[in-house]
This record gives sequence, structure tokens and C-alpha cells, in this order.
Amino acid sequence: MGAIPTQRETVSRATGAPAHPAGVSARECARAHVTLLGSSLAPGAAREMVRAALTDWSALGLPGTRHWTEHLAADALVVVSELVTNAVVHAGTDVEVVCRLEETGTLVVEATDHHPSRAPRSGDQETPHEIPEYGRGLRLVAALAEAWGITYRPGTKTVWARLRAAGAETGETPEAAGVTEAADAGDAAGVMSAAGVMNAAGAAGVVSAADVVDGADVVRTAARIEAYGAERDPRFSGSPAGPPPGREAGTGRRGRDREWLGRGALSFLAEASDLLAGQLDEDLVASLTGQLIVPRLADWCAVWLEDESLGRGAWSDAPGAVVGARLARVWHAGESHIEELRRALEKDPPRPRDPWRSGPVAHPWPGDALGPDGAHGVALAYRLVAGGRPLGTLVIGRSGTAGFPDEITGLVEDLSRRVALAIGAARQYARQATISAVLQRGLLPGAVAEIPGVRSALVYEPCDKGGPSGDFYDLFPAGDGRWCFAVGDVQGKGPEAAVVIGLARPWLRLLAREEYGVPDVLDRLNQLLLDDATEAADAAARALVAAGGPPVAPGDGPQTRFLSLLYGELVPHAGGVRCTLASAGHPLPLLLGPDGTVRAVAEPQTLLGVVEDATYTSETFELCSGDTLLCVTDGVTERRSGSRQFDDGDGLATALAGCAGLDAGLVAERIRRLVHEFGARPPEDDLALLVLQAE
Repeated sequence: MGAIPTQRETVSRATGAPAHPAGVSARECARAHVTLLGSSLAPGAAREMVRAALTDWSALGLPGTRHWTEHLAADALVVVSELVTNAVVHAGTDVEVVCRLEETGTLVVEATDHHPSRAPRSGDQETPHEIPEYGRGLRLVAALAEAWGITYRPGTKTVWARLRAAGAETGETPEAAGVTEAADAGDAAGVMSAAGVMNAAGAAGVVSAADVVDGADVVRTAARIEAYGAERDPRFSGSPAGPPPGREAGTGRRGRDREWLGRGALSFLAEASDLLAGQLDEDLVASLTGQLIVPRLADWCAVWLEDESLGRGAWSDAPGAVVGARLARVWHAGESHIEELRRALEKDPPRPRDPWRSGPVAHPWPGDALGPDGAHGVALAYRLVAGGRPLGTLVIGRSGTAGFPDEITGLVEDLSRRVALAIGAARQYARQATISAVLQRGLLPGAVAEIPGVRSALVYEPCDKGGPSGDFYDLFPAGDGRWCFAVGDVQGKGPEAAVVIGLARPWLRLLAREEYGVPDVLDRLNQLLLDDATEAADAAARALVAAGGPPVAPGDGPQTRFLSLLYGELVPHAGGVRCTLASAGHPLPLLLGPDGTVRAVAEPQTLLGVVEDATYTSETFELCSGDTLLCVTDGVTERRSGSRQFDDGDGLATALAGCAGLDAGLVAERIRRLVHEFGARPPEDDLALLVLQAE
């Protein structure tokens, strides 16, 4: 096989890839594999690997290659390109690529990344580098492949696609190696097959590729087959394969219900609870609910979610109307029915009822929406209530006249309680995330001031996007031709950090505008933090004594809130910019000259909020034309790669020296990029840096 133009190539020892379930006759004849760096070069390198493998296997006349066509080869190249692009853009890690040949001529292409929890990118820029090759997405893979799916394992995620050669015998959907035994035991977490079919366009109400890529310990399969045109593996569907709903004898279905209930119902509930509890998005919970229920327990299901902001009055007395409810997900064992089913259900939403009544109630059958085979059936509605709050309604349906046995309705009722708890938890998380985002915006300046004769650039990346960061910055006019700047880092994160930032930043502005010098500002802010900590300790002690608790010993109360701060003042004048600054327990600022020399321009001093009556000093220097001042938090200097840190051996100064001749924006972006590239994993601390450059 020809050389592959990659930056690094290794042989995979184990791909963690999907394999055939037991009993499937197709065997692997050949395999090609490579590990690629997660960069824009990876898709092209993966295509070259697959192209070379197909050429070699065809030349050797391996079994099954006689069935190949030019279309299959072209499809394989497109599929591997899309899978690798998806991994590079959404995971950002190295990608292991495997191409396997089965004796029938079928090709299985797999891409494994090492960031299983990373969801597809939304509007915000999360990846450290722009990838010019964004791909068309997993929908194109679904359109070209006989089957495709995603396998999650601890630390990895494998997206695979199966391309059947023309004339080859139809194989069954591959599944994750090592989890088929769990499926035999009814383990819902080990294997979770997608009920029904996902086409290239993706019908409304079906789990999309974006939904599928999020989650853990779950395999979701989308097989491109005609509805009921092929038998499902009973291990994955929860009941033996059989004719379409509505065409089977009631006794046969009841027998399968009893068989499945006796084999895996308890395990199903336990594992479903674990799966639902890990989701932080209510729409994803609704989507997973459909996959759990169909076709194991019902032919179709729908989930309505209600707007809690409307309160209990959302339950209107108007016939057939529930104010504030939206149809979040519709799932059917046959995809061809989903659109019609959704339209029918939207016209006939759940009826108002007592939200505290337990158990299912009858729901109108959607009639002609399911075709002639589904003209008759039974539908049941379950209220979703958690924490005393009605959250929505779950509706399940089964075609035919047999209806649901009591064991199934009881099992779904148990499952509905777990679904309600998961939706409630997801909404609570969403509320907290919204509060944190609003709080974070309030703790940072709305705009960064423009300074005459000075170009500025800022990078601010909180590690936890769901809560307030411990880093903060400011750049503001102080009057009389002065501008002040600050870069700080509070001990800890979350609400405690927000309290300190909310205290420090306004005081900085107030003291600066009252014309206090740099050392005086730090002296007073230090005393302010100490006084605040003392007041908090006294309040905690009084509350404890009032509650009947023992007296608080010295040092046992709330801990002092430490703050590291780099604070400075800029005064532009005809010859340049005069800069006065001081560092209180903060990484020292670095000054880059036009000739590439780098030096520290402050002396280390004590953290704020630690020592009573501490006295701070400042340094003053000139920012001449072309000089660049870099201020960072410890998220930059202490960025780790194994046992090494980014600033070991003056690493930050070396990186800054390489930025000579760049403007402020490019300096900031280069330092940010080098920090991200220093470690294989995403940064684990907040990152903030401010660049000030004299024009």
C-alpha cells in the first residue's frame, strides 16, 4: 500500500469497532487502519488510505471484490471523508480510521475519536482551529450507507457506516463488539437500537444526527431499509421479529410481551434510568424516550412538553387544547408513517385532566395517519409530573385490537416517572445555565475601551461554560487622560468567585476614578476583601449560634477569598504611553520589544485578601512604538501536558518572542493557539489574556 501523507501514522491495536452479532455468517477478509492527527489534513489522508486499500484488495482478488462497482468505491471515499471530518470538527482529537472488507464484498468504514461527550458544534466557535473542510454531515452518510451508527465506550466514540456491494447478500446491521451478550440479557444500556428508519433528509420528530452524537454507553442504529421489509434482530428490538403491527395475531404478540418482560424488564428500567439521568437537554430526553419505547413496548410514541412559565393555568378547559404544550418528538417503528402521525397528533393534543391522577388514560387513535394496517389500535396517555410540576405528556400506541397488557402499561408508567425526573433535571440545569450566563455577562465589561495610540486585543475562554468563571478582566477610562486595565483570577469558581468579582471590579473602577494611584488601589482592595471575609465569618458564627450549634473556633468559619490581580494605568502622551502597573500574586506581565526581546515588567507581590495591612508597590515604564505588553492568567502559564506546564523554562516568554512584528490581535490569537496545542486534552482552567500594543 502506498505511503499516506499524514503527520503521524500508527497501527491500531483495537478499534472498538462494531462487529457482526453472533450468528451472522459474513467474515472479515482484510483490514486497513491508520491514526491521524485531528487537523484539516485528516480527511484527505483518510481518503488516500481507503483508496489505496481498495486498489490493493481488488488487485489481490480478495473474496467479495468481484461485486464492487465504481459507485461503491466513490461512496466509500465520500463516507470516510464525512466520518473523519465529523470527528475532527466536533471532537478535535486524533482519529483512528478503519476500513474492513467482508467476504461478501461489503465495506465497513469506522472513525474513532477520543472525545465522546463533545456535542456537534452550534453557533459558537468551540474548536481551537478553523477546519476548512466541514463536510455535509452524517445525513449524507445515512443516504449512502446500508446502515450506520455510533458506538460509545469509555473515552472513545466510533461512528461507522456499512456499504453493501452490489450482488452481495444482505447482511444484518453491525453492532458493537463485546456488547451483544449484554443485548441477549436485555441490557438496555449496552445496546439501544434505533426504532425505525432514518433517511437522508431526516423526518421531523426523528432523532437527528445532532441528537445521536450526544450521550454515552448507547448505540443507536439507523438502517436504510424499507419499513418492515427486513426482519429485526430480536435482541435489539426487544421482541422476536415478525409481521408488521396490525397483521399479527394478538396471542403471538402477547407471548412475545411475556417473554421479553420475563427476560429483561427490570434490567431495562434500571439501565433506562441511568441513560436518561445523564442527559441535560429536555428534547434529547424526549428523543431517547422514543428509542426506549419503540418497538419494545409500543408501535409508536409521542412526547409533549409543556411551558412551565404558564403555570398550572396552562390546562385549559377548552376541548382538545392544552395551552403551552408542544409536540417535542414523534417516533414510529416505520419512518414512512412519522410525518402523517405527527400531523394527526398535532391536531388532537392531550386532553386536559387532573395532573395529579396517576396511571394512563385513553387517547384518541390517530386513525388514517397509520395507513390501512394501522386503522385500528389503542393509545394511552401518561402525565409527566416531577417535583409537583406537570411537565408534559407521554402517549404510546399499538396497532390491532389486542391492546396493551397490564404488565406493559405498568412498565411504561414506571418509565414515564423516570422520563419526568430526567426532563425536570434537564430544565433545572437549563435554568441554572441561563442564570450563570446572565451573571457572567454582568461580571464582565460590556465593551472594552479604546485608548488613543494603543491597540488592544483580548482572549477570554471560561473553562466551564455552564457557570461563572474565576477569571475576569477590565479596560476602562479613568478620567484626566488616564485609562486603567485589570486582569484577575479569583480562588475557585462558581458563585463564590462571582461574589468576589462582583465586589472587586466595581471597586477598582471607583477607586481609579477617584484618582487613587495603582499601589493605593491595591492597598484598599486588599483591605476590602479582608473586611468582607471577616463580616462573612461573623455572620456565619451568629447564624450557627442562633441555630443552637457550638461556637465557631478561629479559622473554622468561611475561608478568606484570595484574589490575584494585575492592575495598571496607561497615560498616552506625545512620545508614547506611560504605563504604571503592579502584580498582586499574579503571573508577571511580559513586554515584547520590536527586536523580539522579552522581559518581565513587574515584581511579584502578595495575593489580595491574605495579609492584613499589606503594602503594595508599582513599576512605571514607557510603552514605545511597537512595544507589546502581554497580561495573562494562570490558565495560560499553568496549562498542562502531562507533568509539564506551558511556562516551564520560560515557555510563555519564548512564545511571545516568536510574535515579534505581529499586531495585537495576531499576538493574542497566536498565544491562544499555542496554549491549546500544548496539551492533547482541552484546557482544564479558565483562560484570559490581554494584549496592549503601542502604535
